[in-house]
Amino acid sequence: MERETTVLIVGAGPAGLATSACLNLKNIPNIVLEREDCCASLWKKRAYDRLKLHLAKQFCELPNMPFPSNAPTYIPRKDFIRYLDDYVSYFNVSPFYERTVESASFDHTRRNWVVMAKNEVLDTMEKYVAKFLVVATGENSEGYIPQNIPGLDSFNGEVMHSSKYENGKKFEKKKVLVVGSGNSGMEIAFDLSNWGARTSVVVRSPVHILSEELVKLGMVLLKHLNVDLVDKIVLLLSKLKFGNLSQYGIQTPNKGPFYLKRATGRSPVIDVGTIAKIRAREIDVLPSIKNVHGDNISFTNGETESYDAIVFATGYKSTVGKWLKDDGGFFGENGMPKKRNPNHWKGENGLYCAGFARAGLFGISNDAKAISQDIIARFKSS
Repeated sequence: MERETTVLIVGAGPAGLATSACLNLKNIPNIVLEREDCCASLWKKRAYDRLKLHLAKQFCELPNMPFPSNAPTYIPRKDFIRYLDDYVSYFNVSPFYERTVESASFDHTRRNWVVMAKNEVLDTMEKYVAKFLVVATGENSEGYIPQNIPGLDSFNGEVMHSSKYENGKKFEKKKVLVVGSGNSGMEIAFDLSNWGARTSVVVRSPVHILSEELVKLGMVLLKHLNVDLVDKIVLLLSKLKFGNLSQYGIQTPNKGPFYLKRATGRSPVIDVGTIAKIRAREIDVLPSIKNVHGDNISFTNGETESYDAIVFATGYKSTVGKWLKDDGGFFGENGMPKKRNPNHWKGENGLYCAGFARAGLFGISNDAKAISQDIIARFKSS
């Protein structure tokens, strides 16, 4: 079976949905392919219960649909899922679900993209032909668990990625190690402790800890002051609130939180109560894992502890390299665009990517608008 369209979008996460919506507004034919049986599967199937967006709502809106004025500043997961479902309905986005893309290559003779996808329901291959191809599988396509930890395969307990974590109910009274000190790792550690798990968290790198109020203050100040001054103000207030955390094993980066967000896309940790538990010694902080031997885990500080489970909050990786051919060197070996934001979204021969800016939902929204505007201009001129 072969289907032809103007734009083929791979991925029905927020990036794919936003791009399709922008194209629909201008009546540009497009098809969205999604390997799961629903849109936004990362949010619906691979996110823990207590998750909230880690940036204020005005930085998390998709194009042409603001959040309601009475919505909380930090949107809870269930409300964001409802927002995405409303978005799909309002802009008439209709993904083809349970289609696993196996290859995408550019036909230089016909000047079209040819995409082969497996229909998982019918167990058949489908062929799609399009003038433009949008890679919207994003940075978070597959959960990443480090494979360079000696002896990890000998661990007798449960090992999971944070994308499989729902809540800490089944870990009550068990000893659990959380690896990763970003927002997910710190929040999962807090959740585990609340469920009665004896919790430790590995903090391998320096990290900024801020409260919701300090992030809001920083966002306001950035409208009037330069980023260096805002960072100094916010870090001073953070130290007054949380104290010197180095004595608990948490170091602070040399650069400020808002500078790092702009430069690298890495967000500061927004504390949900984890720091109070760390200060009360209800959650232990440990450095990098040295090796694993059965239930025993050794750390680089010389300590060895036994655990019942490990939760890896170590991020995600792009899988675009498994199926995209003829990209003209657009993506690197890590599955990320070689060009840096804000010039990362456009490749050659009608190839685009959405959701690879390392700038969260705000970056996704900008990508979708830029891509759709470029396609609309090229479509009208052809």
